[in-house]
Amino acid sequence: MRRAVRIKDHWGEQRLFFGRTLFAAIAAAVLLVVVVGRLFVLQVLWHEYYADLSQGNRVRLEPLPPDRGLIYDANGTVIAENTPAYQLELTPEQVTDVPDTLHRLAELGLVDAEQVPALSRLARSGRKFEALPLRLSMTDTDMATFSVHQHEFQGVEIQTRLARWYPFGAEGVHALGYVAAISEDDLKRIDRDEYAGSALIGKIGLESAYEQQLHGTAGHRQVLVNAQGRRVDKLGAVPVHLETLPSHAGNDLFLGLDMRIQHVAEQGLAGKRGAIVAIRPDTGDIVALASVPTYDPNKFTRGISSHEYAALRDDIDRPLFNRALRGTYPPGSTVKPMMALAGLEYGAIDPMTIKECHGYYTLPGSTHHYRDWKKNGHGAVDMRHAIATSCDVYFYGLAELLGIDKLHEAMTTLGFGKPTGVDVGGERAGLMPSQEWKMATYKQQWYPGDTVIVGIGQGYLLATPVQLAHAAAVIAARGKSFRPRLVTAVRDASTGTVHKLPPVAETPLVLKDPGMWDVIVDGMKMVTEAGGTAVVATRGTPYKIAAKTGTAQVFSLGQDEKYVAKNVAERLRDHALFIAFAPADNPKLAIAVLIENGGHGGDVAAPIARRIFDAYLLGKYEPDVPTPPPPPTKLPPNVAVEH
Repeated sequence: MRRAVRIKDHWGEQRLFFGRTLFAAIAAAVLLVVVVGRLFVLQVLWHEYYADLSQGNRVRLEPLPPDRGLIYDANGTVIAENTPAYQLELTPEQVTDVPDTLHRLAELGLVDAEQVPALSRLARSGRKFEALPLRLSMTDTDMATFSVHQHEFQGVEIQTRLARWYPFGAEGVHALGYVAAISEDDLKRIDRDEYAGSALIGKIGLESAYEQQLHGTAGHRQVLVNAQGRRVDKLGAVPVHLETLPSHAGNDLFLGLDMRIQHVAEQGLAGKRGAIVAIRPDTGDIVALASVPTYDPNKFTRGISSHEYAALRDDIDRPLFNRALRGTYPPGSTVKPMMALAGLEYGAIDPMTIKECHGYYTLPGSTHHYRDWKKNGHGAVDMRHAIATSCDVYFYGLAELLGIDKLHEAMTTLGFGKPTGVDVGGERAGLMPSQEWKMATYKQQWYPGDTVIVGIGQGYLLATPVQLAHAAAVIAARGKSFRPRLVTAVRDASTGTVHKLPPVAETPLVLKDPGMWDVIVDGMKMVTEAGGTAVVATRGTPYKIAAKTGTAQVFSLGQDEKYVAKNVAERLRDHALFIAFAPADNPKLAIAVLIENGGHGGDVAAPIARRIFDAYLLGKYEPDVPTPPPPPTKLPPNVAVEH
């Protein structure tokens, strides 16, 4: 059989080859267009984007924390400033094992061992490229120890920063507050960009209340880094444009607080537990705000140890507790002028009406004796003499005449039972009881006996020292009322302009008969005259003081029990209170003094107020007014502070 012979189709092969060639050419052209188009997008359209990415590989942003605003007292003395401090910092992204590094630093005594878990959590929750402060202030010994071992701690270094410094130490701390290291809770509520590079934040007092004003605005700068992330001066031959956005310092605060008067107040409370608030009646400016025992805020700004903090927290005398704003106490007889004012306003009693005081008071149909502080009574007294001699029986009867509803209305108008609105956080409202309050709290009805003891500032009635000072200021200003405040002016850091803050006027207390003020003020003047309860402490003043003493029971006595201070545990003894303003006819200052378990207000609290008045009105300051110590750290001339 003959085999078939296949004849080669040259034209077919040429057509096939041409088709494949054309397809390959078209594919190559398409791919070339895609590549050229992609290059156009990358090199032209997205040039800035990729240039920024390229820049980011060799340029790192470093935060520039702002300088914190300063705080000045009424005389222009700096009472909160910034000083250089050597700070130990860790950058999480440069550390392989953060917990291990912290433990090794703790072994060297450079980090508090008990703070290691908290610091580890902060390192995890914060930004990896931001430095984490481990030690806010290092001594020469600390720095020498770290320098010897620095090669063992990659990502840990010493930086020179600005730290807060309070030249007067513990004096005024309950007004100023303090700054301390930013915590995990702080990180949840702050703008991290604004606090980039900042190690401290206001915790309490003015430092916290005016944090936004004091902190300022953060900036940043670009720095050149190599492939290992280390800072270098030059990278290759191509010049790099580095930008800087400067930070802006926080605003400065000016206070009505006078550190000379503050010193007199705190010296008067030395060795005691108590509080003093002194206010200008014409503006509401707080001239002194003292709470004792106290503590040094510089321990917090420099990094307080857990043991030191525990000692403060667990101290039975509670030095961390702000008694001036948060301490609520029975105001005792200091409220009697307010009770008398309510009686006049509601027409419950004529100021000239004579009442007999036999040493006790009884409600109709009751045999229970509400005793007067003077066993045999004060005899016949009118309103002025009842205030001057602090006659309990007179005010028992007045309270019964008014009833709790009118008492609640009148005392609330004077600021009791609600915060005064002072520009420091943490103020408590105290308590002005009412029928509704007792039913809601105790599920009990209000009894006439409850009203009687409220009339002398006992029972459920509670007030803070700042409320008492504010009420005294309202009486001194004859009804004009200004919100208590510490800050009186703010200086803009960018322009240097000082903006004075106008006093915050509140609704005035207008009486039906303005002459009623004379009755109350006359009675308070008589407190410091012969027969008054504060005559000894105020004798010989070249100015006239209007005042009211108070002695508040801490626990209740039985019907036939007699109070003998020496037989009572020290912390169960009566509180001593005193409110006053002077000069009585042209008031410049109103004061409230409280001494816990101090005894009689006229004996213990009044002399302290007298010293404050002498200092403010006569310039008789304490001989040992402290000179602010120098800052704790002085840098060598060639060392610059990082901003």
